[in-house]
Amino acid sequence: MIKFTEALTDVVAATETALLTLIPESEGPESQVFQAMRYAVMAGGKRLRPFLVIASADLFNVSRSCSERVAAAIEMIHTYSLIHDDLPAMDDDNLRRGKPTCHLKFDEATAILAGDALLTLAFEVIAHSDTHNSAKVRSDLVLEISRAVGAQGMVGGQMLDLIAEQSVFGMPEITRLQRMKTGALINCSCQVGAILGNASETQRHLLNAYAYDVGLAFQIIDDLLDVDGDPKELGKATNKDVKAGKATFVSLLGAERARAQAEILTSQAIENLEIFGDKGDLLRDLARFVIERHK
Repeated sequence: MIKFTEALTDVVAATETALLTLIPESEGPESQVFQAMRYAVMAGGKRLRPFLVIASADLFNVSRSCSERVAAAIEMIHTYSLIHDDLPAMDDDNLRRGKPTCHLKFDEATAILAGDALLTLAFEVIAHSDTHNSAKVRSDLVLEISRAVGAQGMVGGQMLDLIAEQSVFGMPEITRLQRMKTGALINCSCQVGAILGNASETQRHLLNAYAYDVGLAFQIIDDLLDVDGDPKELGKATNKDVKAGKATFVSLLGAERARAQAEILTSQAIENLEIFGDKGDLLRDLARFVIERHK
């Protein structure tokens, strides 16, 4: 895992450099929204989605100058979703990654605008010729991302999450919710790397299967950490789902069965990478990292 740790550190550094370059500082009267954007994207985080973009693109020898821009755009979208998820109208959280949430650091209106601006900027970055010299590739990226983050993906999953507070959800409903809310952008992160690399349909299908399993395993571990994780280490409050009366993988399966299911999903994910040989090692290590993490 030493190689993985070094690779993840490199991705974090490259992503944060790109984010600071792409989100300008402003001295005009609108400067507060730029401050909020930069505050939110630089608040820390594992940067797993950028890692998936870059590691997937590396399978096909894509230039890092291309994949790092796309990785930064994906992280902007992820951050936008977190800003809005933390709002009083959604999860009403006070802490994110151990720091005050964006709407508390600034105000609700600024937080909403910062999220909107990050989502919009992400598509500007993707559509720019600096990202890729092929207009078709850029168009394919926009289409893939739009599907992943809209009402049939991440936003739809957030809607289901709100409904879950007043409904009785079983395993099929929870699986669908998490596949949309969390899994859609994780899957998209692999798919955009494949698009950059002009991957075959078979290769894209296998990456899709890998990402689907990793996404569900990630959420199961998140549910476990919400129950028995350390709030200081996590940088956010725990037992939120229990207090909200939401069904989770842990509440439905129990902690032991939930962890066993996460391990099964991880094994399945790794099997889907066989076609990529040694080039898939970093993605294999990421799958293992997901279920071994403590935050």
